Amino acid sequence: MEGGWASTYLIDQSKTRLERLGFFKEVNVETPQVAGTDDQVDVNYSVEEQASGSITASVGFAQSAGLILGGSISQSNFLGTGNKVSIGLTRSEYQTRYNFGFVDPYFTADGVSLGYNAFYRSTDYDDLDVDVASYAVDSYGAGVSLGYPISETSRLTYGLSVQQDKIKTGKYTVDEIFDFLEQEGDNFLNFKASIGWSESTLNKGVLATRGHSQSLTLESTIPGSDLSFFKLDYRGQLFQPINNDYTLRLHTELGYGDGYGSTSGLPFYENYFAGGFNSVRGFKDSSLGPRSTPSRGEAAGGKPGTIADPDQDPLPFGGNVLVQGGVELLFPLPFVKDQRSLRTSVFWDVGNVFDTNCGSKPDCAKVGFSDMASSVGLGVTWITALGPLSFSLAMPIKKPDDADTQVFQFSLGQTF
Repeated sequence: MEGGWASTYLIDQSKTRLERLGFFKEVNVETPQVAGTDDQVDVNYSVEEQASGSITASVGFAQSAGLILGGSISQSNFLGTGNKVSIGLTRSEYQTRYNFGFVDPYFTADGVSLGYNAFYRSTDYDDLDVDVASYAVDSYGAGVSLGYPISETSRLTYGLSVQQDKIKTGKYTVDEIFDFLEQEGDNFLNFKASIGWSESTLNKGVLATRGHSQSLTLESTIPGSDLSFFKLDYRGQLFQPINNDYTLRLHTELGYGDGYGSTSGLPFYENYFAGGFNSVRGFKDSSLGPRSTPSRGEAAGGKPGTIADPDQDPLPFGGNVLVQGGVELLFPLPFVKDQRSLRTSVFWDVGNVFDTNCGSKPDCAKVGFSDMASSVGLGVTWITALGPLSFSLAMPIKKPDDADTQVFQFSLGQTF
């Protein structure tokens, strides 16, 4: 407050808060003496802005889907308000997707946040002429969340959501899906409640170099839902500076889900997957973990229970246990003067997905480091006007059976 005591700690803490927003490349503070006084200072903060959102647009054509139009916008400082807004849509001849999200991080002056979201996804197989689809989930729903700060660096988050799901089988639908539909049906209305705890002492909201962050979230369906299941997720990362130029980053993500009550196991469409960006780089998206049995369906005039394609490879099916993490060494890129919007690293990623509810399949319930996929490589993230642009070159050093590798990967709109 103007005229209050000048606290060096609080002045520095305000600088840290500004840096954690993720809106600025650099924040500086000066406390010059007020002219003509000997007991007053001004507190001046100077900032240099950086992009705090991402915009993507796509136009394409596929033989199976026809013309594909898509776009999304994500902005963490919408119109300078500090509110977070995301909007996305994708349209093709057989698929429609819409989503909207909004978060006001200062719904109250004390830092209580309020957020809500809505989404719609639909697939029409009547216009799909090729045998590529295993299943689809037509979904729509909405949710609301409330965040409450419990300290300078940690907060609790509560959420409620409702979601309607309809499962539609496709050509080459696998046995596990048919078994689930025979037992549980194909149309579900679920109400979910969640509670989460998060903590962050990172020095920056984007491209941090010091501090740690972690979060623990429990989500479960509640009475009145057609299915009964829960998911428990933990994420953590630690940045440890080695010197002015090099920083060590450790990170992990763990997940476990299961059914309870009348629902046996985690529903297959809620499974965890691993592989790809923000997972184990060097492997294709979602290619790690348990595989399905050979598919069966209505191909060639058959009926469920007949083999549709004996030569088809098993498809990634996911599982109810996720274990992944890694180590990165962050270093400055040579010959680049301004490193504030750039991150380069060498990394070692490990991870896999497991299924503890897969019956008599051999070694299916085994969860251990010896079954992890791993890779080493080089990664680069650049904060552009359109959002974070990330690249990686990775070489798998331990490849599980049936996993699909991908040496070069890139992403717009997310960092690692």
